[in-house]
Amino acid sequence: MQANPLLVMKGISKEFPGVRALTDVQLSVRTGSVHAIVGENGAGKSTLMKVLMGMYRPDSGSIEFKGKSLTFGSVSTTLRTGISMIHQELCPVPELTVAENIFLGREPTYPFTWWVDSRRMIGAAEELLEQLRVPIDPRCKMKDLSVASTQIVEIAKALSCDSSLIIMDEPTSTLTEKETSRLLTVIRSITNHGRSIIYISHKLDEVLSIADQVTVLRDGRYVDTVAAEIMDRRRLIEMMVGRQLDYLFRKETVPPGPVLLELRNVTKKGAFREVSFQVHRGEIVGIAGLMGAGRTEIVEAIFGLAPFDSGEILVNGHRLDRMVPQVAIDHGMALLTEDRKLSGLFLPLDVQMNMSIASLDRFKRGVFVDHRRIDKECWTQVNALEIKTPGLRDAVRNLSGGNQQKVLIARWLLTDPEILLLDEPTRGIDVGGKAEIHRWMTRLAAAGKAVVMVSSEMAEMMGMSDRIVVIHEGRVSGVLERAEATQRRIMRLAMGLSMADDSS
Repeated sequence: MQANPLLVMKGISKEFPGVRALTDVQLSVRTGSVHAIVGENGAGKSTLMKVLMGMYRPDSGSIEFKGKSLTFGSVSTTLRTGISMIHQELCPVPELTVAENIFLGREPTYPFTWWVDSRRMIGAAEELLEQLRVPIDPRCKMKDLSVASTQIVEIAKALSCDSSLIIMDEPTSTLTEKETSRLLTVIRSITNHGRSIIYISHKLDEVLSIADQVTVLRDGRYVDTVAAEIMDRRRLIEMMVGRQLDYLFRKETVPPGPVLLELRNVTKKGAFREVSFQVHRGEIVGIAGLMGAGRTEIVEAIFGLAPFDSGEILVNGHRLDRMVPQVAIDHGMALLTEDRKLSGLFLPLDVQMNMSIASLDRFKRGVFVDHRRIDKECWTQVNALEIKTPGLRDAVRNLSGGNQQKVLIARWLLTDPEILLLDEPTRGIDVGGKAEIHRWMTRLAAAGKAVVMVSSEMAEMMGMSDRIVVIHEGRVSGVLERAEATQRRIMRLAMGLSMADDSS
């Protein structure tokens, strides 16, 4: 433990029905530091932070903050103590202004009245934003801000609570490289003023660049705390998974079969224009591009979630005239959406229903559903994908992010698809989970399926794709074969630059 740390958590244990989430975990955070917590999905990172924030009461253990014992109470009590948390899923009030969001529920009022002093509130918001050195107008509405600016407003809100410790959960998962760099600069300026950050992220290179210390959790247990400056990515991965991990991006090359999916000049006004490409059986075709280029809109149009205006989509050479999700499913398509919680999972439902909901027709006997067969096939998927769940009847919301993603994969595997559309399949997934998903993608391609993958991770795009279709402002700016794809070439095409003078 460090001398005079800001936060000390000792012997924290927490058990849920059928799941031991934390066992004797410890954490010590210095004043004015960035302390990263890393581990695979299900390692206990979020549970530990929810214990710290007062959302969960631990079964055992103690917490000291600023040298004083912290009573296990409520979130409001923890906030008053000086600890704030910025969650991965940001929840601003879009119709309110930046200043109103920062001081929501704590608006300054005129003396002896309930009237909000808007001028004082805007002035205080301006001071906070100036402290963070970001040009955000406190009078503009939250709905008009980018995700990166919304993150900055959440930090300003935490500072307005006079928080000495700010917990940030996957703060850069949806940010571009430039936005991430800007946020990391803001984080470092906060610690330079004596505040501390607990930083949770699956992006290990980012962790090693910003953190002062790194605590590793594995299977709900404390592994070690090390200085980031003496740590490298490979050693960190081995600490997280408890073994050497050398099978990321091990893509098998298989001879491509006939064309299974083809787009001909498909256009959706305001999203993309004249997009054409083919996907053969046995291929993984990546769709690359900068954020906002139209990648997600293209796969949604293929699946029928968003109707396109012109062009043709063909499956096995047959044109699909009316594209809606049911037609796509009937023709062997499956779509793994970008945001598993917003547009993928049914969070109030259990694991079994989330897995089987797209294939219930397969399990019908007359007008009845064969629940015994559903259970059997769902357990087959749980075992094949190594999904960590106490049972099929447990709520899917209680699973870790990586296991929720595997539930969605299992849903579509139960439909026995021929064409898989994967939008950011490993976003927010730990390195071990990524390797499992990559292995699964390779097996499907080897079995003659066609895979279309959207990814913002350059290493994943180059490591897993047989061909890469690069999109710039809604148009195909180039197609690269696996052997010729480099980061520089992909980025040049993504920015709309010519490959004519590129020799790399």
